[in-house]
Amino acid sequence: MTNTLHRYGKAESFVDDYIVFSLPAKSKAAGQSGDALAAQKRFMQIAAEYSPCSLGDALHGGSLRPTKSKSIFGHWGKRNKPNFKKVLEGMSKAGTMAAVFDSREKAEAFVKRIKEEDLGLSVNISSSIENAKNACAFAGIPRHSVAYSLGFEDVGDNTPGKQAIILSTMCGHGMLSINLAQKMMSFVRENRRTPKEAAETMARFCSCGIFNTTRARRILEDVRIGVK
Repeated sequence: MTNTLHRYGKAESFVDDYIVFSLPAKSKAAGQSGDALAAQKRFMQIAAEYSPCSLGDALHGGSLRPTKSKSIFGHWGKRNKPNFKKVLEGMSKAGTMAAVFDSREKAEAFVKRIKEEDLGLSVNISSSIENAKNACAFAGIPRHSVAYSLGFEDVGDNTPGKQAIILSTMCGHGMLSINLAQKMMSFVRENRRTPKEAAETMARFCSCGIFNTTRARRILEDVRIGVK
């Protein structure tokens, strides 16, 4: 099971949210053959060709990372452009690598390409069940298994401020707090920041790079115009 399964939202809310992971076997005895790190670097290089929202290395971070600046202005501005090159160059050990896509076409084309490359890696797709099923069908592969999150107790569709839950759960390691999500929502609601600026700022706190800025912008735009 992957922590991305705890992303909150109805199935239709994942229309622009596809995370494709690569994981090597733990050892040669467990089935790993060849150079796992080289295979994963190839996986990420190919992912970059399909215009992902983000690339993430669980050991070193994603394509948007925190700043060391102590100035509040360090959280905004041109530095919020995803740096895929930094992720690729920083890969030093085989582990969990992820590519985040914001459209069905990109995700399905990437999964099909990875199947053709036959890198010898385990590949997981984290999205709605239907999205994952369609991606497998497009690539011509049978679905191996399903891990399913049962959701959160006592959190209903009419829960006030549920957008904050949707935003904060896009970081599966809990590095994006509800309070930060609520603060960004307030900034957007008050026109102090755009949905794009707020989404990119939150993405930098996701330690493994799986935060989807496209989905976040859509949710924050709903906040801006008053959609409940």
